[in-house]
Amino acid sequence: MRQLHHTFEISTCGQGLYNFTAEVANWLAASGLRDGLLTLFVRHTSASLIVQENADPDVQGDLQRFLARLVPENDPLYRHTLEGPDDMPAHVRAALTQTQLSIPFRAGRMVLGVWQGIYLFEHRRAALRREVAAHLMGEE
Repeated sequence: MRQLHHTFEISTCGQGLYNFTAEVANWLAASGLRDGLLTLFVRHTSASLIVQENADPDVQGDLQRFLARLVPENDPLYRHTLEGPDDMPAHVRAALTQTQLSIPFRAGRMVLGVWQGIYLFEHRRAALRREVAAHLMGEE
């Protein structure tokens, strides 16, 4: 069994979903591993990772609007406000989604559904550079 590590750097332009499925698939293909498990972990507390539909962009917009309604900015409940009105809501949104994904792979390809893609979900309004740590464990 072999293990490999990599860090994906994703530049964001503010809140939204950033599809990086192709980058992950290319790294997996270049690894030479055939069967195993891929783990992805976002190294931030105000962004998250999701597997989501990659065909209709309305899905992404609907998710963003739903989370904005569920976790609004400027809620008087928040005490952590030093980093701006979008920071605490970003932490809550990250807590409600996922910071880690585990995706099996077979024959050198991720076992994703036809309409599934891997997304970094940026919860802050500012343009940021995010890091996603990746770990492959598998056999050739």
